[in-house]
Amino acid sequence: MQKKIPTREAYGNTLAEIGCDERIVVMDADLSKSTKTVIFKEKYPERFFNMGIAEANMMSAAAGIASCGKIVFASTFAMFASGRAFEQVRNSICYPQLDVKIGASHSGITVGEDGASHQTIEDIAIMRVLPNMTVVSPADAVEARFATIAAYKTPGPFYLRLTRLAVPVIFDETYKFELGKGVTLKEGNDVTIIATGFMVSKSLEAVDILKQEGINVRLINIHTIKPIDKDIIIKAAKETGAIVTCEEHSVMGGLGSAVAEVLVENYPVPMKRVGIMDKFGKSGKPDELLEMYGLTPKDIVENVKELLKKR
Repeated sequence: MQKKIPTREAYGNTLAEIGCDERIVVMDADLSKSTKTVIFKEKYPERFFNMGIAEANMMSAAAGIASCGKIVFASTFAMFASGRAFEQVRNSICYPQLDVKIGASHSGITVGEDGASHQTIEDIAIMRVLPNMTVVSPADAVEARFATIAAYKTPGPFYLRLTRLAVPVIFDETYKFELGKGVTLKEGNDVTIIATGFMVSKSLEAVDILKQEGINVRLINIHTIKPIDKDIIIKAAKETGAIVTCEEHSVMGGLGSAVAEVLVENYPVPMKRVGIMDKFGKSGKPDELLEMYGLTPKDIVENVKELLKKR
């Protein structure tokens, strides 16, 4: 059985791993057990600050500490990091290009029973529009570890999109993570699937189903939404002639939009976007919600087939 680990857990473990650097400060909005920053807290309590349920204040304080030469990881749920604290992230972190890394846990609809108020499906759109912000959505725990290390080593604002749900482990420790570079996981020339985050594992399942039906799919993992890897997208468009994007996010403003922007300016091809279609989330079990919102391997397969008919 394939091992499953929440990416938030890898984030927490990695913070404790790199925490030997005394420049690192970790802040949380009273959710450290959920975001897993509690692991850092237990190891380095003198550099951990619980800022309470005051996310905007936390981001402003993080900016102030970062202005003194520290590397600050500020963590809360993605809904509150991108929504409630947007102005502070924009004006206090991104505008002065400060070294604040936002560890945004509980992203997407797989938050589950917490419902629409906690299910952020807009955060990639909100964060990628900000100048100076790097946006990364890891596919599994291994990639989340490397992404956290990349955030630590990369100067400037950084948004890490993390999951509550345990997700399949795709990679091993030999995996080569390079910020801003997409990864081809499967070769194929009939069509390309470009996926990010949790939907990479769902896309892998879809690719296997399609292969059994004689459709050879190229699968690309885009972990870095911004800056996006234009070269790998254009190459896929030229060689396969059709692209399907998959994300646990609104189809507006997220990965699908980012890929479409690259294509329309460089090499337009037929395209479909698998994601949440301009709707809020609902309370329910993650698997039920994925089916309700059309984010299962079966849905990806159907979208690929529909696109190939139109090409």
